[in-house]
Amino acid sequence: MTTRRLKLLSANIQAGSSTRRYSDYATRSWSHVLPTGNKRGSLDAIAHLAGQHDIVGLNESDPGSLRSGFTNQTHYLAQRGGFAYWSHQPNRSIGGVASSANGLLSKLEPVEVHDHPLPGRVKGRGVLLARFGDGDTALNVAVVHLSLGAQSRKSQLAFIAELLHAHPHAVLMGDFNCAPDRPEMQLLYQRTQLQPPSCAVPTFPSWRPQRAIDHILVTPGLRCEGLRAIPAAQSDHLALALELDVPEVALR
Repeated sequence: MTTRRLKLLSANIQAGSSTRRYSDYATRSWSHVLPTGNKRGSLDAIAHLAGQHDIVGLNESDPGSLRSGFTNQTHYLAQRGGFAYWSHQPNRSIGGVASSANGLLSKLEPVEVHDHPLPGRVKGRGVLLARFGDGDTALNVAVVHLSLGAQSRKSQLAFIAELLHAHPHAVLMGDFNCAPDRPEMQLLYQRTQLQPPSCAVPTFPSWRPQRAIDHILVTPGLRCEGLRAIPAAQSDHLALALELDVPEVALR
């Protein structure tokens, strides 16, 4: 079977803010509401990293609020990283001061992109779903940022399972806020063809990674290798990268 190798990246970019230690959450809290600090420099570093990949999923990309200087960060990264196609899904907005979105950057043209709000006790989570190719064998790539609470994650994963259950060539990536062996994750593995990662790579906190809460999950019809964690500028999460062999039929 003829395949095409794609390079994937999943990154929680923390809206370009810098966090190098736990104390920064308090001492640098202003950076989460004001357009200060070297956010443009951080975005340029992330764009350089992203540009080395074919498909990139983003979490906590500001869609254009005060803290980003009213810059749509997903669009900015697409331009700086050399991506012809980009989409974003604004999820949470705090009075126009700070906003957050899932984002997708791609050098391949998607056939369609849909954004879906996710259920949960607190609104403001979503999944961004892109399809590359036509028919039942098409490649489907979903970008997600799940809730902190296990019960909300369970309902969100059930919703995502409904979206992806019939797809043999699927990728689900993003910030899951939980380890891959959590009980609520079993629902996803049981109702879709997505597989648990062969190894859990710690991504949080970025300065001393101890928790594997960011993941790139794939179905058995897609062969992957080279899973690794990479700094995403000064975000509090490391990014995840891997290489994926996709059947050409899934991209037609």
